[in-house]
Amino acid sequence: MAENHYENPPLTIAKIGVIGAGVSGIAAAKQLYHHNPVVFEASDSIGGVWRTCAYNSTKLQSARKSYEFSDFPWPNRDDPSFPTHVEVVDYLESYAKHFDLLKFVKFNSKVMELRFVGQQGTTELGGNGGAFGSPLQGHPVWQIAVQTNGSQSLQWYAFEFVVVCIGKYGDIPKIPSFPHNKGPEMFQGEVLHSIDYCKLDKDAASQLLKGKKVAVIGYKKSAIDLAVECAEANQGPEGQPCTMVVRTLHWTVPHYSVWGLPFFLFYSTRASQFLHEKPNQSFLRTMLCYLLSPLRRGVSKFIESYLLWKLPLRKYGLKPDHPFEEDYASCQMAIMPENFFTEADKGNIVFKRSSNWWFWKEGIEFDDNTKMKADVVILATGYDGKKKLKTILPDPFRSLIEYHPSGIMPLYRGTIHPLIPNIAFVGYIESAANLHTSELRSMWLARYVDEKFKLPSAENMLEQIYKEMEVSRRITRFYKRHCISTFSINHGDDICEEMGWNSWRKRSWFAEAFSPYGSQDYRLKN
Repeated sequence: MAENHYENPPLTIAKIGVIGAGVSGIAAAKQLYHHNPVVFEASDSIGGVWRTCAYNSTKLQSARKSYEFSDFPWPNRDDPSFPTHVEVVDYLESYAKHFDLLKFVKFNSKVMELRFVGQQGTTELGGNGGAFGSPLQGHPVWQIAVQTNGSQSLQWYAFEFVVVCIGKYGDIPKIPSFPHNKGPEMFQGEVLHSIDYCKLDKDAASQLLKGKKVAVIGYKKSAIDLAVECAEANQGPEGQPCTMVVRTLHWTVPHYSVWGLPFFLFYSTRASQFLHEKPNQSFLRTMLCYLLSPLRRGVSKFIESYLLWKLPLRKYGLKPDHPFEEDYASCQMAIMPENFFTEADKGNIVFKRSSNWWFWKEGIEFDDNTKMKADVVILATGYDGKKKLKTILPDPFRSLIEYHPSGIMPLYRGTIHPLIPNIAFVGYIESAANLHTSELRSMWLARYVDEKFKLPSAENMLEQIYKEMEVSRRITRFYKRHCISTFSINHGDDICEEMGWNSWRKRSWFAEAFSPYGSQDYRLKN
């Protein structure tokens, strides 16, 4: 890689560039405000997936006070209803306007390529290789090629540091692979991915579903919401049932209360997280985790008993074979819409369990040799976030964003890749409250950029990352997601200590032990 060799001279040279103006992007811009970051947003508005990947029925999965910035509470934060995606976008826009962040954002500016023009070692882990110097070196380290307003020409920018906030969802759909001559091309009906459905207005979506035999592939939140919308569009005698094709079952919850107890008591307090394994725990803590494992399994069984009582999971063959805690530990838990099973009881939503399926001309064929006719097939099969990154990152970094065999991107504190210099990734680690997760890591990132602390060596950072991955591998079969939900408070403690903050954020030991941790606990007090 040549130093400062520009095939296309950049129009702008600045300190920090931020890619994406979703939740993570505006959180990063707020914390890096004093550096006047340049924020590139491919669409014409902020909000990310809340604007581009939301259905008409999409709502937040958590209470308002669990999804707010530390210095910008919801105006109606005690409202128990889940906000709609429109309310979430309004909240994010209010936040951006309140803190004057929109002045940094270049809308309709799609990042097409990153080019490294620095000198630092990257992939070697000996001597100085992989070691980070000053975050801001006084000269450009990365070039960014940007396509503005769909123009065929590219504008080039150069930055000392880049923050990638394009997230794991949206943009690039994950499409299943099919045997030869058994793919969508064989089907006479319409096939689309959930991201295509998101682009339809309410009337067009209803027209697509109404009176049609629809198959929804998947059983995560997007698939569940799609099935409800399909059922609502097919009311009356002319309506057709929506079939959900389910490969892997996950636990769903109707609300955040279990047998009358608030859900946070089971997983989101220090006392509850003490039952779970965490990275870097002492031998004594390891022994206590082992001795308390019956209690941990008891908590999972307690929640499962409530869900099996509250929801007709057995009736419809939707009871997962794995414990509830494995879904929570992998951030797979979803809130079930109130009318989901009401529509199932009316026959408007039906279920088909199948490990493998493919297309035939009139619909879908399954591995048990049964067939189902369909007019529309919607693939709620997720997104390929790593492919998004690979399209813009240059070699050799492209090959470093996945750690095999887990496939997780190795990020120290969920933010810094130990082998890629002068770049950060915000929004790639999951927890029970992703906005809070992104904001806290943006606070940490801003202090790192300002050299308030130094990073460990690349070897030590990788060692910490692998410890976190190993914890996930031991506690859930769905470990191929960077989820910290069962040790999120410990993760926050480590970040606070690195920033020089007090890691215990509550006013009393009782609150410290038994009240949930959220964004408000990390308001600047120091």
